[in-house]
Amino acid sequence: MKKLLENPAISSILIAVTVIIVCVILSKILRRILDKYFDNAVQLMKGDPTNYNFFKNGVTFIIFVIGTIIIFRSIPALKGVGNTLVASAGILAAIVGFASQQAFSNIVGGIFIVIFKPFRVGDVIKVGTENPGTVEDITLRHTIINSFENRRIVIPNSVISSATILNSSIAEEKVCVFVEVGIGYSANIDQAIAIIREEAMKHPNFIDNREEEDKNDDTPAVVVRVVAWMDSSITLRASVWADTSLKGFVMKCELLKSIKEAFDREGVEIPYPYRNLVIKSNEAKSLPV
Repeated sequence: MKKLLENPAISSILIAVTVIIVCVILSKILRRILDKYFDNAVQLMKGDPTNYNFFKNGVTFIIFVIGTIIIFRSIPALKGVGNTLVASAGILAAIVGFASQQAFSNIVGGIFIVIFKPFRVGDVIKVGTENPGTVEDITLRHTIINSFENRRIVIPNSVISSATILNSSIAEEKVCVFVEVGIGYSANIDQAIAIIREEAMKHPNFIDNREEEDKNDDTPAVVVRVVAWMDSSITLRASVWADTSLKGFVMKCELLKSIKEAFDREGVEIPYPYRNLVIKSNEAKSLPV
């Protein structure tokens, strides 16, 4: 055993493995301690978990950076590799600079997210053309979003920092959902508006978002307006409020169904597109001989 330890190669491998194991164990222990502490802090102080998650990821990153430095400093063979790399510092600097540019950009992007808070862990957001979802975690490199289909969308911080973000939770979670339906030109508009309003107010996800002043002025809880004259229909838009964007989405889908059924019962026409076809026939005219 002593002879094996005296072997430089085996000794170097043992040092590297030991340092890696210590870093992994230390990282897990610190994360558990921080998880317990931060969870209690979030519940008692109603803090923002975004900062805590980013801090925990940062601690793990620092531990492994220190471990890497210890390995290079403790193994003589790696010191020689380091000297060789330094000899070609010009090429190495260009390669490292190019390779790490995106990595540092992601780290800086993550820091900006934590500082300026365009979104937080738990917010419902939509990034560019991606599907909306709930922010699960913000790491040093990327942000993880759990979509409504329970799929994880992993977006680099540098990308998400420069993208247009639709945040449904940044100030308050309640949303106004637009429910648009078309009725025929021969239909009674007032009757259709009354049906839409009644169906919306019956839905369990509906909330009355009126101020006291609006109630005193007899402003309807659900405002329905004529927004367009189409080729074969009149478009009505109802503004319906819900507690969250998810409840609003469910409410919109169910209202489209219930309004259709109510229109059928009350005889309100939902027209199909009409097309008038004009067929012309050209008859050949005989010329006199």
